[in-house]
Amino acid sequence: MYPSDMDFARESGTMLIPTRFVWPYGGRNVLISGSFTGWTQWPMTPVEGCPTVFQTICSLPPGYHQYKFVVDGEWRHDEHKPFGSSNLGTVNTILLATEANYIPAMPTPQIPPGPGSNMDVDNEAFHRVVRVSDSTLYEPFSRISEADLEISQHRIASFMSMHMAYELLPESGKVIALDVDLPVKQAFHILHEQGISMAPLWDFLNGKFVGVLSALDFILIMRELGNHGSNLTEEELDTHTISAWKEAKSYLNSQINGQGSSVPRCLLHAGPNNNLKEVALKILQSGVSTVPIIHSPSEDASNPQLLHLASLSGILKCICRYFRHSSSSLPVLQLPICAIPVGTWVPKIGGTNQRPLATLRPTASLSAALNLLIQGQVSSIPIVDDNNSLLDVYSRSDITSLAKDKIYTHINLEETTIHQALQYREDPFTTYDYGNQRCHMCLRSDPLHKVMDRLSKPGVRRLVIVEAGSKRVEGIISLSDIFRFLLGI
Repeated sequence: MYPSDMDFARESGTMLIPTRFVWPYGGRNVLISGSFTGWTQWPMTPVEGCPTVFQTICSLPPGYHQYKFVVDGEWRHDEHKPFGSSNLGTVNTILLATEANYIPAMPTPQIPPGPGSNMDVDNEAFHRVVRVSDSTLYEPFSRISEADLEISQHRIASFMSMHMAYELLPESGKVIALDVDLPVKQAFHILHEQGISMAPLWDFLNGKFVGVLSALDFILIMRELGNHGSNLTEEELDTHTISAWKEAKSYLNSQINGQGSSVPRCLLHAGPNNNLKEVALKILQSGVSTVPIIHSPSEDASNPQLLHLASLSGILKCICRYFRHSSSSLPVLQLPICAIPVGTWVPKIGGTNQRPLATLRPTASLSAALNLLIQGQVSSIPIVDDNNSLLDVYSRSDITSLAKDKIYTHINLEETTIHQALQYREDPFTTYDYGNQRCHMCLRSDPLHKVMDRLSKPGVRRLVIVEAGSKRVEGIISLSDIFRFLLGI
């Protein structure tokens, strides 16, 4: 970045406004040229962790400015930002002002349909005072209209209603189920060795599926092991069966809820002929990550066959594949995520939150992380440094890594830090290492279709929204956030 070289206005008393220009559309070599550079070409640098996004920061004086990009030797302008005509052809335009009545003579900018951004300003006061020639507040991004939202949601809901769960089944693959009479310790190791975070439970005696064992169960077990008054000991894990743990968990829940007796829960599942909308609603309403697809060839539901574990990721992949070549029929997909009510954001970034965004430092205890995962009802926690820049993510599924070499038998949850816990993973924590594929990120300027495509990839359950350059955490978007928005719930 070249802030000092590009401070071209050096008159005494001139206030310069640090302004970030971003080219988010890829390329090998990107430069910026504008009225503030004397139309010389200045390099832009790729954002670490986002190689298709280029940025630079220029300190500009108040006034009207023009600029263009040079992408791999070709002059380009951003069609998603205000632009106008000049002797150099089509150029992007920007007006910086420090007072509401500062409106110099300038051409009326053309604001094209559609969203996007190539420029963010590192000055909160700027956003409060900048005006364009019609004296309305300058909005960096277009906001979604009710009509576009209704059209998009209707078309996606129609698609999901017409396609069935059997379309989610892969051509080949395996689904792992656990016997309820397995010891908890053995089940813990199986999940770790198979690289999965949950498995359906099979009751051999009754010949049916009766539930699931998930990473959340092991988080609760680890907390019980850490409690001095716990009835569950490390030795008992060798003989304590899954069914016995489920009964104990049900009892614990009844005590927490103040109920005298526990009420058994039925297995949440779907059939191959349930449509995708029904499956998605089951997942969203129950707060689970997957739903078993079970087929019973007989009317009495005997001899059930486990076909697949349906997830929101698989459903989203179907949606992305279907609308890939007709995205224009869904206007909302073209909007940047900061312009739509989706995800959880830090204050003053994406609007009002229903709940705060939870983050932790790498020095926080593992106990604090597990408590936050349970009490905060979140599936992952961004791990940040003192500048709130993203370092890593700790998720519920990471608890299974403690099964490696029986780590869970000799750690103290209060004394073990998150940094140490992340070392136990197969892909250990590395400070500032964005080659680590666990840190799936996006920018607030990314269009919704790009975010959806990333979330449809295997193993990606959420994207952390970061600021270009600094990697400061601005929010988080999960699969459930996307579906609640698309289905209007």
